[in-house]
Amino acid sequence: MKAIVTGGAGFIGSHMVDLLVSNNYEVLVIDNLANGRLDNIEQHKGKIEFVQVDIGDYNSEIDSYFEDVDYVFHYAALADIVPSINNPIKYHKANVDGTIRVLEAAKKSKNLKKFVYAASSSCYGIPEIYPTPESSPIAPEYPYAHTKTVGEQYVMHWGQLYDMPVVSMRFFNVYGVRHRTSGTYGAVFGVFLAQLLNNKPLTIVGNGKQTRDFTYVTDIVEACYIASQSDITNEIFNVGSDNTYSINYLVELLGGEKIYIAKRPGEPDSTYADITKIKKVLGWSPKVSFEDGVKIMLENIEQWREAPVWDEDSIKDATKEWFECLGKK
Repeated sequence: MKAIVTGGAGFIGSHMVDLLVSNNYEVLVIDNLANGRLDNIEQHKGKIEFVQVDIGDYNSEIDSYFEDVDYVFHYAALADIVPSINNPIKYHKANVDGTIRVLEAAKKSKNLKKFVYAASSSCYGIPEIYPTPESSPIAPEYPYAHTKTVGEQYVMHWGQLYDMPVVSMRFFNVYGVRHRTSGTYGAVFGVFLAQLLNNKPLTIVGNGKQTRDFTYVTDIVEACYIASQSDITNEIFNVGSDNTYSINYLVELLGGEKIYIAKRPGEPDSTYADITKIKKVLGWSPKVSFEDGVKIMLENIEQWREAPVWDEDSIKDATKEWFECLGKK
């Protein structure tokens, strides 16, 4: 079986590559290395094919790579909130145009068994219901969330219009080994682990009582794999940990000193996926507990040795930028 993983050198995508290789798939990774790192897939050198190409660039040729492909796992995207506010066109090109191009390329394969789209729980904005079901109102707050939502709409529309076997997986707060090491937004693990390595206090934005549905990356890709192997098509699934955890609890598990700074506006107090649907329809449940996941992160902490170290002042500056982007004083 041939599988393509777009963004396969990135954090989540590289774990998808791990799983596919372990199941003896012929794997082609497409990545422009804007966020991905070849080190993430170095262990598969000689076993997989890698192509460095920007799927959002209409001048690049990608159709030939999708000939006779059986499975497509579409992870390639730009993340982060403030950069998307500052450069929404760049995000539209990567997350919307890129998705359409991959859909069109995959559509031409006569062997396509499943197109799996990596969607984002940010589509819910600040939810009204916790745990949040797939039927909740779609209310993205920022261009990043909006472009991921539009990408999902294109996937589902292509599935309906062209009879493509598609599924969309809405990820909640993914963490794990190879978690990105840059940015203060959505990268709390990378920030905290780099601070720990450099004997800096852990900088908590807000009072730390806010909770997140931290879901370990191997659970995420297993859910995608199970969805790809099922007969289910044209469905959307939440993928979460079946719980929600406070930042204060995360800091307790990590250890180290801590300091608190002002809360950022426009962020939900909680993220918490209702995963009833994916449990019932696909028979998937998360396996890695939050405590075990944090333990794995600490065992691999050296990965963050070269990561940027965000101190209190730099995070305050980033928070100020957040306020400015939202037009607040």
